[in-house]
Amino acid sequence: MKSIQTKIIIGIIAFAAINWVSKYVFYRLDLTANKEFTLSNATKDILKGLNEKAKIKAFFSEDLPTDVAKVREDFQNMLSEFANISKGNVEYEFISPNEDATKEQEAMQQGIQPVMINVREKDQSKQLKAFLGATIEYKGKKEVIPVIQPGTAMEYALATNLKKLSVENKPKIGFLQGHREAAIQELAQVYESLNILYDVQSVYLSDTVRLLDYKTVVIMRPQDSISPQHFLMLNEYVNKGGNIIVGLNQIDYDLQSGQSSLNRTGVDQWLRTKGVLIDTALVVDAACGSVQVQQQQGFFTYNTPIQLPYLPLIQRFPFHPVTKGLERVILQFASPLIFEGIPNSKFTPLVYTSEKSNIEKYPIVINIEKQWSEADFTQRNICVGGLLESSTGNTGKMIIFGDGDFPVGRGRQQQVNEDNVSLLVNAIDFLSDDTGLIELRTKAVETRPIKELDEASRNSYKYLNFLLPIALVLGYGFFRTSMNRRKRMQRAEESYK
Repeated sequence: MKSIQTKIIIGIIAFAAINWVSKYVFYRLDLTANKEFTLSNATKDILKGLNEKAKIKAFFSEDLPTDVAKVREDFQNMLSEFANISKGNVEYEFISPNEDATKEQEAMQQGIQPVMINVREKDQSKQLKAFLGATIEYKGKKEVIPVIQPGTAMEYALATNLKKLSVENKPKIGFLQGHREAAIQELAQVYESLNILYDVQSVYLSDTVRLLDYKTVVIMRPQDSISPQHFLMLNEYVNKGGNIIVGLNQIDYDLQSGQSSLNRTGVDQWLRTKGVLIDTALVVDAACGSVQVQQQQGFFTYNTPIQLPYLPLIQRFPFHPVTKGLERVILQFASPLIFEGIPNSKFTPLVYTSEKSNIEKYPIVINIEKQWSEADFTQRNICVGGLLESSTGNTGKMIIFGDGDFPVGRGRQQQVNEDNVSLLVNAIDFLSDDTGLIELRTKAVETRPIKELDEASRNSYKYLNFLLPIALVLGYGFFRTSMNRRKRMQRAEESYK
């Protein structure tokens, strides 16, 4: 009896000891492809660098639909990890604003507005008012995450806001102006993403400007010629370690008239001195975006989407920090890049077309109604964006795109494709950010698009799916028949004996 009691007491003590040790020593295996549930080293460095308490208030409604409730659970798990790694310098609490009017008003005063979620109960559809946001306070400053949507990069949102509150001097990013480049107002989504970690400014080249104050200078869609003096200033900036991003429309176009014209800014000639040729041509791609074309039938006028191969849809990317996590980038009338090579230079392609693409040389007449066939796409993997750097590492880096419109919005109401924005922001992060947060921007639940197959492959799989089960059933039937016949013969022989 005493032996059993002793074993029970030892078991209880061992269980308590294991629980106590697991509180401080634990390990979790993350099997997701992009390590969705593993904090990056950049985030850990930010958390370990906190020297005061950071207070996070999470305003989440109760009784949410399953897919939305998982957001709360994931967010709570992440905050728990933040608190552990920061050694208690991250404190958090969850508040349910729907419990009473006072808490709801507090959430709205903090800048967190409710969102309407469609739910279905007892075969009826209704809308539920829900709060899914958080506030972060550190050293008397506050940042707000208005809404945390399912599938978004939670770690990036938390880490960058903590970094923004803790950083003293944000690095400067300059968007070149003065040659009819895309203004910051036309890059509203890009500015919104960059403003968290950087001081984003317009830059006009003059004798008084100090380019070296900027980590990276962006030249996006220039339309007027740039003077030799300005190119000399840009050369000096790169030679002293500055970084430049160029997005150039080599060929201008007019869809209504179908005419195209060369864009004479001098940027192409300047880039050629560095070993990169932006060809006077446009790429066409079988994987492409579409344009809305007005058509009339009787008294009615309606818009019809028509695929246009001059809008290449980029869906395959190399493994590189600039393109990591991207899935669909849509370019507009992009020109191919050709690296001609100069001593001590290295070029890395970052953006290229699909397996079915081609190049059309200038002059080009753009015909929206043209019927395209596979014979029009005889090339593959045409480079339209890449990284140029010195093999010795003594100068700055350049990222060049053969399209200057991909991150630019067309008016206040039109949203730019999210991956188009991420491509430019990732490029700026790669050149400017030394914290490592670039890898978190696109760290979210990735879609897995179905691979497109040609007609022959589709037919093969179709007949295989149809015939294979029948063949397996028939094969099993023959096997069973053969086995039963053999058993009957064995029994007959045994009876005869």
